[in-house]
Amino acid sequence: MSTYLVFGGTGNVGRRVVERLARAGAAVRATSRRPRTAGLPAGVEVVTPDLYASGALDGVEAVFLMWPFHSAEPARRLVDALKRQARRVVFMTGGDVRPGVAPELQPTPVARWHATVEHLIEQAGMEWTIVSPSTFMANTLWWSEQIKAGDVVRGAYRTLKTVPIHEDDIAAVAVHALTEDGHAGRRYALTGPEVLTQEEQVRIIGEAIGRPLRWHELTREEERARLLADPGFPDGFVDELLDGYATLIAAPPPAVSTAVLDITGAPATQLSAWAAEHAAGFGGEPR
Repeated sequence: MSTYLVFGGTGNVGRRVVERLARAGAAVRATSRRPRTAGLPAGVEVVTPDLYASGALDGVEAVFLMWPFHSAEPARRLVDALKRQARRVVFMTGGDVRPGVAPELQPTPVARWHATVEHLIEQAGMEWTIVSPSTFMANTLWWSEQIKAGDVVRGAYRTLKTVPIHEDDIAAVAVHALTEDGHAGRRYALTGPEVLTQEEQVRIIGEAIGRPLRWHELTREEERARLLADPGFPDGFVDELLDGYATLIAAPPPAVSTAVLDITGAPATQLSAWAAEHAAGFGGEPR
């Protein structure tokens, strides 16, 4: 039986890809830095991300790849290893990569890393599909501690508009691309079903947990100080995040894609449904 290799098998999207493949009866191998505590479905083989360990690529037919590194440096060696064994790769790109723009001309370091990996995959000779999701709905969990502590979320750029997407919708598209023909050479921009400001997202989460939540606007400098004081937030990412927000505020509103519906046959999930599923993460009652 052919084996599907899933990178980041315990991540927000990777775990969902693993679960969907396993439910379909596929042979699944997933990477995890902590294989003993991965908690993946029975029958899934869990390996460390060291693909050069004996047998890691044996029998692999198709690969779901996300990029966990803060550099594109390992990419060439990794793609070379994959192309010697796998026939098909689905790459979840990120960093707002601009299609058709050379890696070195991409607007941010993260976009440059992902664009470099995209380019190497496209040149490797495997069947490839790129999935480019919008903001994960799971990113709203950044507000969870504030919501657990009270009814006010403090932050900057309340009118920032995004099209948040359920991680399982990304996984559903990825599994179609991994297991079906007809997706080779395609790039799918994936979004949720609705454009929402940050303030609207907070309101929707409040409705899901049964508490009226409100947004308190901070200046950029106040938000910068708040993030730098947060031990769980990487200091080196603070200015990059805020710069990205400022750029998005000045840009035209994002577009809604129909790719999830077109590929899976099911409409993209609304934030209200995701928030109900994750109510416990915000201090609400599990649904």
